[in-house]
Amino acid sequence: MSEEIITKKRVFSAIQPSGMLTLGNYLGALKNWKAMTEEFECIYAVADLHAITVRQEPSAFRKQLYNTCAVLLAIGLDPKDVTLFVQSHVAEHSQLSWLLSCYTQFGELSRMTQFKDKSAKHADNVNLGLFGYPTLMAADILLYQPDFVPVGADQKQHLELTRDVATRFNHIYGDVFKIPEPYIPKVGARVMSLQEPTAKMSKSDANVNAWVAILDKPEDIMRKFKKAVTDSENKICVGEGRDGINNLIGIYSAITGKTADEVAAEFENKGYGDFKTAVGEAVVEELRPVRESFDTFIADKKQLEDIYHEGAEKAEYYARRTVSKVMKKIGFVR
Repeated sequence: MSEEIITKKRVFSAIQPSGMLTLGNYLGALKNWKAMTEEFECIYAVADLHAITVRQEPSAFRKQLYNTCAVLLAIGLDPKDVTLFVQSHVAEHSQLSWLLSCYTQFGELSRMTQFKDKSAKHADNVNLGLFGYPTLMAADILLYQPDFVPVGADQKQHLELTRDVATRFNHIYGDVFKIPEPYIPKVGARVMSLQEPTAKMSKSDANVNAWVAILDKPEDIMRKFKKAVTDSENKICVGEGRDGINNLIGIYSAITGKTADEVAAEFENKGYGDFKTAVGEAVVEELRPVRESFDTFIADKKQLEDIYHEGAEKAEYYARRTVSKVMKKIGFVR
């Protein structure tokens, strides 16, 4: 068993516990987290430090931390197969973030598109953490010397910065950091809003019919899909400018494994009403075991705490080695 672990490539990824996780999070990332455990050594974190760049209500934040951990277990992540922990429980994340911030250029951070977007959304709270959190993200990754980092379109820029900072540090001090490669999952979907399909599905959307939560009740999921925006063509196939129907086909394909052409053939003589119902039913059945498992995990807080505490101990082993090496290279004394 130890030989198998050594030969596996390592993957690191993290997800924020800010608000309820959506169908977009599930199909775009979490479903692949489970799939990757068969091929890789996987280290997964609940990125609570990143979440506080936006003001959090303490009791709601604490509840969401538990909920996120329970969801990750409910999708099938087994603590015996993966390292699963809460970011703030491994102090080296904050420590390496400061060290790397001294090797990250102001201009690099100022070019981050997410900083510009979030500054516009939270104009009353443009804090230093919001500006510098890509460096914390770089520390999150580089602590564990991963071979791959799963990335979506909105995270590519941050991984590029991580690679640039690691390369700069290595150029000065030698081969300290492994330069991680982006991992593009074989199966995945960029899930768009059900009401504004040119925008990514987001739990912060004020329109509750625009997004589906992983833990939504079946009747709520069906209602949202039946209200999903499409167009007047009533033809089920992918097409330019047909964002609504393209989104529904993408969701159905990601769940069933069918290609867009196969979906079009299946519904060739049917209308949008039938297709929306079929997509909603597929989503309900895909998420049903997750919801049921979630109820079991969230009912046992002690078990959750034991799992993420054990995960933090495993993560700290890797993190401490990296930070020690970095500090020695820079010249700090023991």
